[in-house]
Amino acid sequence: MIAELVTTARQAADAAMASEFDAQQCLSARDDMDLFGLRAMARVLRDALPEGAMLDADQIADRLRAAPRHRWLLRRWLTELTEHGWLDHAADGYRSLRERSTPIRGDLAQVCADLGFSPELARFFERANRQLPQLLADRVLAQELLFPNGDFLTAEAAYRDNPVNRYLNAAAREITAWAVRQLAGERNTVAILELGAGVGGTTADVVAALEGSPVDYHFTDLSNFFLTAARDRFAAYPWMRYGIVDLNTDLPQQPRYDIVLAANVLHNAHHSARTLRRLRDLLSPGGFLIFIESCREHCQLLTSMHFLMSARPGATLPGRTDIRAETDRIFLREHEWVDQLTTADLPPLLVLPDPHHPLAVHGQRVFAARRPATEP
Repeated sequence: MIAELVTTARQAADAAMASEFDAQQCLSARDDMDLFGLRAMARVLRDALPEGAMLDADQIADRLRAAPRHRWLLRRWLTELTEHGWLDHAADGYRSLRERSTPIRGDLAQVCADLGFSPELARFFERANRQLPQLLADRVLAQELLFPNGDFLTAEAAYRDNPVNRYLNAAAREITAWAVRQLAGERNTVAILELGAGVGGTTADVVAALEGSPVDYHFTDLSNFFLTAARDRFAAYPWMRYGIVDLNTDLPQQPRYDIVLAANVLHNAHHSARTLRRLRDLLSPGGFLIFIESCREHCQLLTSMHFLMSARPGATLPGRTDIRAETDRIFLREHEWVDQLTTADLPPLLVLPDPHHPLAVHGQRVFAARRPATEP
């Protein structure tokens, strides 16, 4: 039965990739995108770290007037620049900033084109890189750049309209549809909860495959901004409901669900292991957890999308007290998710793409796990 699921999900995901996809070009473009991110970080740091100076992270943050809620992100830049050999780090601070590598491509527009990303996404990255000092100081918000005038076009490009997300969303679609078929014979209605559904990039693929199935689909997010748009977008599906659910506070109060879907949201958990245990308790026996997650960081996203992950003033940043503690990491590695799922009694069924798949270099994965149908 599981072999059927794995085969079905793999085939559907591969079919969703663009037929002209070039694995070597993708790898080269991915490296170039990281270099553009590193260049943007270095430009910001150059004025704060003059030649010959040795400064610690707090001193650099003060010189850049970095907002307190974004200082974790600045520390990630320092780590990435050090690991890539662009910056020297000693016990008493950082020094000797220099550029070590040059991108093959001349601009982000070409990088994005070679990755199958839209011009809108390239323009978003370019705007973020140009306004990086203002983003770091909280004088400009990443939301303003990602949703200009409330437009979802750029966000759709990031979460749906590219080979990586077409692959992941198609896999999530097939896994969810397969899970519904497994459960439909046991109950009149299959209850589905989508957490952090956002712009509905994954939702659109999933619900299209569930038409005619006995489902009650609860689309949730933290913001009415997304719920209002979703009610219009998915008006043709009367079996969809909408509501506010906070991953970190509201799970214990939710009713039982047969399937929980979460695309690019579980990394927001304050404590990943505790959240997985709560999700296990939320699922009916035999229920499925299906989620998409990034399992590595990319330098260009550290200068753009990651500003969206900074906690509001006074709020808790994800991962401060779990296995990410003291690292400033937001994303868990693939093996960490697998270990934590196993510990939470949510045995993993599959992880895609496989390690040798051309898209694996992007670091994004779709996971499927299942709560045991019988309890010991």
